Amino acid sequence: MTTVKYTEEHEWIRIENGVGTVGITDYAQEQLGDVVFVEVPEVGRTIAKGEAVAVVESVKAASDIYTPVSGEVVAANSALADAPGDVNLEPTGKGWFFMVRLADPSELDGLMDQAKYDAFVKSLA
Repeated sequence: MTTVKYTEEHEWIRIENGVGTVGITDYAQEQLGDVVFVEVPEVGRTIAKGEAVAVVESVKAASDIYTPVSGEVVAANSALADAPGDVNLEPTGKGWFFMVRLADPSELDGLMDQAKYDAFVKSLA
């Protein structure tokens, strides 16, 4: 079963078999504008929930990407180095940033589901 959760910093995490794929939401990429550079974490790195682990730069600003869960980075989307615009084109598809093997699945409990995230985004308007 696949579960998708969201953070207040506009990251999403899609969980499959104890591994989470992390990226930024469509709302986040819209706020950033044209993405021109992405830095992803190294595979094998141990990360802690809330830690800044990646960077995204756009024509407007540079932003840190925070991990929604603790664990070990098991994959990084190195293709974004050559195609940072994928974050704009497919933020929840090929614009993903990294994959993390969850150290503590209960950390997902504090994240928002789709309905709560949608309501959160509406509250920002």
